[in-house]
Amino acid sequence: MNYLVAVLDNRIKAEEAYNALTAADLPNDSLDILGRGFKSADEYGLIDPADQAWKQIRLMLLWLVPFGFGAGFVFNIITGLDTFAWTGRLGNQVIGGLLGAVSGAMGAFFIGGGVGLAIGGGDALSYRNRLNEGKFLVVVRGSEALIRQATPILRQFRPETIQGYSARG
Repeated sequence: MNYLVAVLDNRIKAEEAYNALTAADLPNDSLDILGRGFKSADEYGLIDPADQAWKQIRLMLLWLVPFGFGAGFVFNIITGLDTFAWTGRLGNQVIGGLLGAVSGAMGAFFIGGGVGLAIGGGDALSYRNRLNEGKFLVVVRGSEALIRQATPILRQFRPETIQGYSARG
């Protein structure tokens, strides 16, 4: 499935672009307007990258924190490190386990998507931001020929951006 997404400044331009596309005999079921008064990003299925990142982080925390604890505990047993003499042998092993668990949590955050969460990423987030700014998205979904037909029509309306995507799968 191919997508063409145009970001337009206001509702009037978005409706005019939609009407121009329907006037060019593009099927209505392949056209959508996203924005205030139309479909929301969630209704359209525009994935929020922050939600996805947190889901991945939580899933990785489930496995990496206990594994990290076990690894830190076993590492202390193998090496016999006596870092904190006042805690005794078992105390040092538990501290090693806790440090391993913290390392596992850090790994879950950084590998699970925390960096992307912190600095942002992906077009879905930029489109969500544009919708939050009060702009409108006109989306055309269909074959490559349909996208080629829709592109010059949408360009007439001088969109802020116009981007094509190809979703395979």
